[in-house]
Amino acid sequence: MPPVGNAASAGTSLAGLEPAELPGDAVEVGRIADAWGVKGWFRVLPHSASPEALFSSRRWYLQPATRGAKTFSGTLLLRVREAKDHSGSVVAGAHEIDDRNAAEALKGARVFVPRSSFPTPATDEYYWVDLLGLEVVNREGLALGSVSDLLSTGPQTVLVVAFEADGKPQERMIPFVSAYVDGVDLPGRRITVDWQPDY
Repeated sequence: MPPVGNAASAGTSLAGLEPAELPGDAVEVGRIADAWGVKGWFRVLPHSASPEALFSSRRWYLQPATRGAKTFSGTLLLRVREAKDHSGSVVAGAHEIDDRNAAEALKGARVFVPRSSFPTPATDEYYWVDLLGLEVVNREGLALGSVSDLLSTGPQTVLVVAFEADGKPQERMIPFVSAYVDGVDLPGRRITVDWQPDY
């Protein structure tokens, strides 16, 4: 079992945060950019254009930044008091963070929430995290690869499908729109598309 974080090592500014185990279904949904205001609020840069997961969960799990200065180690539990949209990002306040110094100590922290706390998507809507790794096949049953990433191109999302050709890794881009996507079978881990390998 990996060691959990020690809030005391972060100095007094984060002493109120408790060490925690990262839930098994945790998904990284954003990172803390910087302090916002003087009352302990902070700005979060979500990884998704639709950051509902940040609004639906009141228990965020923080891990230190992958680069730059680290103000704590391990995983810390942050009990969120309020989170809201603000000019293309998210601003939030937490019970244990009550001044600007404490909020600044969170800068760069990676934010995780349990997948089980995500709101239920509408019919024919999917979270990107649920599509990663799914096998992509066409109507004829030919395997086209697996989803390695998704790109937002403004009006639509594009599946980045990884496959091998002549022993070399390749990618194909398939628009994630009803004109090309016949169906998504999450339990079966498969996406069926109207697409040919030579497109």
